[in-house]
Order: sequence, then structure tokens, then C-alpha cells
Amino acid sequence: MFRIILIALLACAGMASADTPVKKLLGQERRALGAMSEATLASYLKSPGEKFTYSRDWIDAQKPAKGNAEWRCLSEALYFEARGESVKGQFAVAEVILNRVDSPNYPNTICGVVHQGTGRKYQCQFTYTCDGHKEVIAEPRAFERVGKIAKIMVKGAARPLTKGATHYHTRAVSPRWARVFPRTASIGVHHFYRQPQRLSQN
Repeated sequence: MFRIILIALLACAGMASADTPVKKLLGQERRALGAMSEATLASYLKSPGEKFTYSRDWIDAQKPAKGNAEWRCLSEALYFEARGESVKGQFAVAEVILNRVDSPNYPNTICGVVHQGTGRKYQCQFTYTCDGHKEVIAEPRAFERVGKIAKIMVKGAARPLTKGATHYHTRAVSPRWARVFPRTASIGVHHFYRQPQRLSQN
């Protein structure tokens, strides 16, 4: 749908003369829309009536999901990073990944974010991608569940749980960066944090 809106804006821009304020405004809107990820645009266009609940019963009642490579990357990340978490905790981890996609400090695709640093042992962003162990999906029901969550999030669901968090860790560890990153939420076994502005790239 956002492509239709973008086409309409471009059409209007073509109808306006080059020296009108309308043309300049439409040009600014076009550039802003072009800079947004598809997931972000979809979240703005989402009907307010479309709601979901953070419960296993609700997720289990949804149809099995399939998708493209981006969906697969998010599904695998949720499976290996958070399959033991509550549904709410899994949504929260998905929020972090998508918040990174929207941040200029990280790759602008889900797969890019998930595999950032892969190949350099223990220097990757998500440990399962560089811990030296082969990734095997041994619990198909758990993967089906996180696949549904991934589909909902890739389609542009709102992200209210972590308040813009770009980092998380389990309660079992205490990384040094957690002392300076503002904590935004604690859900299940994870604490969530937002990257301080001074550490962000301009």
C-alpha cells in the first residue's frame, strides 16, 4: 500500500510546476518515504483495529507463517536467541532487531543486523551466529511459533515493549556496556537497553 501512496505523491509532484511550494514539499515527502524501511512504512499504514496479544494461546491459534529471506533471518534469530522466552519476550527480542534495522548505526536489513560480525568468533552481534556450533532447528513447534511472531513483526507491527531498545542481555550476565546504556525494559530473562546518543554515529 505504501508504494501506492508513494506513486500518488510522485504523480502529484509531476503535476505541480517546478517553482511551486507544493512541488518542494512533495519532494521532501518523497525523500523521507524513500529513506524509511518497508516495515516502518507498513507500521504507519496499519489499521488501528489490527491487534494481537502477547500470549502463547493467541500465537498458537494463528496460521503457520512463511516468508522471504528477511523473515527467515528474524525467525532463526528468535529461535536461537529466545525460544525459551515467553511470547512477550520473543516479541521484545524481535523489536530490538528491527530497531537496529531502523538505526543508522547498524545494517539496514534484518539479515544484515542478525549476521553483523558473523565469522569472527565472539565478535558477532548475536552469539549463535559465531559460537562455533552448527545451527540446527531441533524443535519444529518452537520454530513455527517464532516464525509467526517474525511474520507479524516484519509486516510492521508496533514496537511498544522495549521503548526503542537496540541491545539486550540475559539476567545471568552483566556486560560492561550495560553500565552506561539506559535500561528501557526487563522482560522474562532479558534486560533491554537503548544505545546512548553520544555513542551513536552521526
